[in-house]
Amino acid sequence: MPLQYIQDLTGTTTAVIVPIEEWNKITEKFSGLEELPQWQKDMIDSRLELYKNNPADVANWDTVAAQFDKEDETV
Repeated sequence: MPLQYIQDLTGTTTAVIVPIEEWNKITEKFSGLEELPQWQKDMIDSRLELYKNNPADVANWDTVAAQFDKEDETV
C-alpha cells in the first residue's frame, strides 16, 4: 500500500497515512535515538529567539551556498 495523503477542502495536504509495515521499519531504524539534551534545546531556543528579533540578519541560503561554492573552487 502506498502512502495516502489527506487534503482539506482547499487542497492543502493535512496528513499522511503510512502503511504499518513501513511505519514499523521507520520506528525500528530510529529507535535508538534519544531526546535532545537540554543544552541543545536551549541553544535552539536561543537561536530561534535571535531570528525572531532580527530576521534581517539572517543570510539568504542561496547566497551562503554560493559562498561555499566559491570556497570550494579556491581549494
